[in-house]
Amino acid sequence: MIKEEKVCVIAFTDSGLAVGRIIQNEFQRSKLYTTRETAWSKDVLKLENLDELLKDKFQRFDVWIFVGALGICVRSIAPYIQDKLTDPAVINIDEQGTFVQSVLSGHAGGANELTKRLSRVLQAQAVITTSSDLQEIWSLDLLAKKFGWSAAHTATLNQAVSIFVNNRPTALVLKVKDAGTAYLEKTKPAFADIYYDLSEVDQAQYELLIYVGYELFESAITALSFYPACLSLGTGCSKDIEPVLFEEKLLKLLSNENIAYQSIAVITSVDIKAAEQAYVDIASKYHWDFKTFPAADLATMPLANPSDVVLEKIGIQGVSESSSALAANTTSWLVEKTKAEVSSGKMFTHAVCLISAFERKGQIAIVGAGPGAPELITVRGKELLEAADCILYAGSLVPEELTNIAKPGAMVRNSAAMTLEEQVELMDLMYQQGKLIVRLHSGDPSIYGAIQEQMTIFDERNYDYFIVPGISSFQAAAAYLRSEFTIPEVAQTIILTRGEGNTPMPEHEKLEEMAKLRATMCIFLSAGIIKKVEAQLLQHYPPETPVAVLFRVSWKDEKVWTGKLDELSRIIKENKLTRTVLVIVGEAIGARKNRSWLYGDNWHHIFRKKDNIIAENENSVTNKII
Repeated sequence: MIKEEKVCVIAFTDSGLAVGRIIQNEFQRSKLYTTRETAWSKDVLKLENLDELLKDKFQRFDVWIFVGALGICVRSIAPYIQDKLTDPAVINIDEQGTFVQSVLSGHAGGANELTKRLSRVLQAQAVITTSSDLQEIWSLDLLAKKFGWSAAHTATLNQAVSIFVNNRPTALVLKVKDAGTAYLEKTKPAFADIYYDLSEVDQAQYELLIYVGYELFESAITALSFYPACLSLGTGCSKDIEPVLFEEKLLKLLSNENIAYQSIAVITSVDIKAAEQAYVDIASKYHWDFKTFPAADLATMPLANPSDVVLEKIGIQGVSESSSALAANTTSWLVEKTKAEVSSGKMFTHAVCLISAFERKGQIAIVGAGPGAPELITVRGKELLEAADCILYAGSLVPEELTNIAKPGAMVRNSAAMTLEEQVELMDLMYQQGKLIVRLHSGDPSIYGAIQEQMTIFDERNYDYFIVPGISSFQAAAAYLRSEFTIPEVAQTIILTRGEGNTPMPEHEKLEEMAKLRATMCIFLSAGIIKKVEAQLLQHYPPETPVAVLFRVSWKDEKVWTGKLDELSRIIKENKLTRTVLVIVGEAIGARKNRSWLYGDNWHHIFRKKDNIIAENENSVTNKII
């Protein structure tokens, strides 16, 4: 299903109507207008007068899709085109569905992207004439919208775009780090050079400067600045400070400090200021979040400039520095506490912090390697392995082959023989150097991944880390067995568990109790106690219940055995299996019965409307009669 848009499809011929119906099914909110006779509904309407329809509704739809001659499309929309930033996307498709052409609002309206998507739906040729799309380089006019940034430029945007699409020397300055800057780093064209601070750039060597950060600066060349919402602004003020005077003075101070107000994400203060009108108004006007904190929380924060005056008034030594640092999860400031007076004589202070998530510093990615086969790691996981400065992988559970894509110079270590403390010592060293560290775990890290003790240490150190999920071995097992583990009226529950060995199970998770459900059960880490496991399962599963035993599923040396539950321990014993074994138990293994209602021809829902089903059934009956 394509992104939800208000879409109008126009079809003029019988062939075009058939194409139009296919297209309409890709959109949840759509109307199909046609001059041809068909089964009418609230979403399939008679086209009486195209000009009247466009006059009334051209700006009310997000997307117009014409199925017919391009000339009809162009002549029809011409009187109603206003501005490329506000006009809807217009796409034209020939009545045979051979070509899909972006006609209007290719970038701002999204017509180019929709053209590509619809060409895949129809197996058609996409026709796009925008230079940046043809060269597969950045669409500078879309970057801000794509990543939620604000934008400013020293010349017209068209001038910057012209320099860029003509592949002229470009300097890219990435002062902060977020998903957008990661994208720019990965997709940088050959004519652009990356820097991480403005001071590094010799502007005489370039014609265009693209900047992502929070600074205001003078540029001798055409410059395009993008401002992620990456700053916290802390402030304290006199009671009932005038909103207009506060805004005017604050913006002037920020400008003098070379801070772009567009980069502010949140304005902060102490909770007794929660109703301060100046704060409420400026936050609303510039779409900043407004957060206040209890004085007790602010008292725990370090300060660069403590104040005895503030201590005497509200019981803590500062508001602007402490609240900005608390919101940013940091202990340093871009702008330390600065005092200011407005024309009425009232006072305020402000301080500015870079939110820690945007800092260029060390980072740890806990990545799920998948079940074993290198091609089953996620795209995001593969990208991180290629970019990592350090890869720490569990060699007993993760194939070394996965680390072969590490970049030259990356440190790659097998953690199998290392203690947790030794692993953390190595990660500490790399983190302090600002490196990207990948901790590579088997399967999905959330399932028997032993990651919580690592995250406890990361939290204590205030490290920046995140988790990338992976395909679990139980999912690879389902693929190998060609099985759906949730069959209607057979099994709708999957249990991921293990037998009780040296590590006790919680009292409420005894295997024999869970067996009462007779769900599809995936049992990890239990080859050494399999006789006990089999006995517990047989208390509630019938002896003939299908089982599968999978050794290193998806690895090059994988082995799989299937049988019945009462054969389970014998299978494992005879094949001398001791580790990296997964056991699946349940009637869903290999089942081929019972149909889901989801795709039933009499089942309608938000994506398959009742009117469309009725129309399809009517068309089916008509075709049979013919």
